[in-house]
Amino acid sequence: MQVQLQQLRDTLAPYPWAYSLTVLTGLLLLAWLANFITKRVLLRGLKQLLARTPLGGAQHDHQVRLQVIPRLANVVPALVISAGISIVPDLPPQLVTVIKALCQVFVVVTIALAVSKALDAINRGYERRPEARNKPIKGYFQVAKIIMFVLVGISAVATLIGAEFLHIVTGLGAMTAVLMLIFQDTILSLVASVQISNDGRVRIGDWIEMPSQNADGDVIDIALHTVTVQNFDRTVTTVPTKKLVSDAFKNWRQMSEGGGRRIKRALHLDQHSVRFLEPEEIAKFRRFTVLDDYLDRKDRELREWNAALAERGAEPVNHRRVTNLGTFRAYVEHYLRHHPGIHQEFTLLVRQLQPTEAGLPLEIYAFTNDTAWAVYEGIQSDVFDHLLAILPEFGLRVFQAHSDAPVDVNLRQVAPDAEASDENALPARAAPPMPAPDAD
Repeated sequence: MQVQLQQLRDTLAPYPWAYSLTVLTGLLLLAWLANFITKRVLLRGLKQLLARTPLGGAQHDHQVRLQVIPRLANVVPALVISAGISIVPDLPPQLVTVIKALCQVFVVVTIALAVSKALDAINRGYERRPEARNKPIKGYFQVAKIIMFVLVGISAVATLIGAEFLHIVTGLGAMTAVLMLIFQDTILSLVASVQISNDGRVRIGDWIEMPSQNADGDVIDIALHTVTVQNFDRTVTTVPTKKLVSDAFKNWRQMSEGGGRRIKRALHLDQHSVRFLEPEEIAKFRRFTVLDDYLDRKDRELREWNAALAERGAEPVNHRRVTNLGTFRAYVEHYLRHHPGIHQEFTLLVRQLQPTEAGLPLEIYAFTNDTAWAVYEGIQSDVFDHLLAILPEFGLRVFQAHSDAPVDVNLRQVAPDAEASDENALPARAAPPMPAPDAD
């Protein structure tokens, strides 16, 4: 090689600039040839090797081939230029030093970018595994890339100014407080990501509700700084990772995995419609076969109680009697116990709450056997549709403020042949007069 260069130099001795240009052109062509051979020959075998790993497959092979391999291949021409720039004649020593430094920086940055893309490919391969939903590693890779690029930046500065890497790192020790202030969000997010990953409080696919961040939907991504939530209105909300540690939020995962979704809704009843039942009304309720056991049990209980009072000479006013509200409550409980959409192994309650100015709340506390939103709403609506429709059969009214047409529902059926003078008969309420037609 030295002989050929000397012959070329002697030939172009009358033109010194031509010899330098020729050598520089040859160096660039050599760098291009090295890049071509590396991409077409050497790295093709590496690509085939990666295809047999968990990173293989069409999608991941495309990512590795288009992002990782070209960046690694670009290292070779930079090394060729760095090694051959010294043989180019008539170049200032300072220029040669700068070109070598730039080549070294380019090599380091290129390798860092290739490693970054390789980490992304590894993360995509890991996300294909079932355990990725519970233990995402994207946040850790992001931290690793941050540390790597910080070190690359320090190395690039050290190379360009001709200083030692360790000397610059030592000098940065005095700036630790400033760096911690700058990267405090990153540090807090890192700690939050570790906590979330360890305790599993949030996983990809979870339905979370966080009103402070306007988030109500499914978690679609967990990164270092943010957790991405796709709301049910198809909007996307990004929640800072640290907020999931410091602020309160609701995770519906246990509900989804448990197989039951809670119904907690109350019927507000008009307290003026609550009353005792007469014997003939109790007999009428025998039409509801679901109430036979309740009425029989209540009849025995009240007979024993009232008989004990009679033995002590107590007044009849002290006797216990069956109420329409208690009978309705027993009906509702039996109805829920046999409803095909209600989970029978979870808590099921029909309870009275404290009376309010809006009536007496009769709360239903139960769980559906399907957690799908649409199915849940259908079951809940079906239950309350039935209860609202059957409520007048028990002589009860729903409290409704500012009703346009309040009607006193009287369910006592008077026999057609009943005498008007019957003492036990209740006076029928006269129908309200019809309004007179407006005059023209």
